[in-house]
Amino acid sequence: MSDWRKDVEPLTLKGQIAIPYTWHVGDVGSRFLAALRDEKKILGSRCPECGKVFVPARKNCGACFVDISEWVELKPEGVIEAYTIVHYSHPIQPVKPPFAYALIKLDGADVGFLHLIKKDLDKLKNGLRVKAEFSGERTGKILDIDSFELV
Repeated sequence: MSDWRKDVEPLTLKGQIAIPYTWHVGDVGSRFLAALRDEKKILGSRCPECGKVFVPARKNCGACFVDISEWVELKPEGVIEAYTIVHYSHPIQPVKPPFAYALIKLDGADVGFLHLIKKDLDKLKNGLRVKAEFSGERTGKILDIDSFELV
């Protein structure tokens, strides 16, 4: 009896599976998200060594490797550092196109964070000022900031 495996070319199939999951965002992430939900406030954390302000707030400084315990409230305005406009739908995207993903550096922060811009896409350019628009119904997620709009 012959070994059929020697006579058969291996095949591969490409596919995707969805694996829903949840995870605990920790004490720092929980406080950051609760402030968005309950107070419409954007909180950051300030490193005691280098003084950098991180948004979203972080537990540790990636540059100094020290714990961060100081909280700072930031104004909901900043500037666009980079962006890309999305024209095609994909199930993982949080909203329907067209919209932009933008790296936004809030006033008083030392790092930018990624969020959405839904309006005035034809006017976007780096350096423009934007302001956070909060969702009417907030649930403790980053999308409690609905999007940023040009100032």
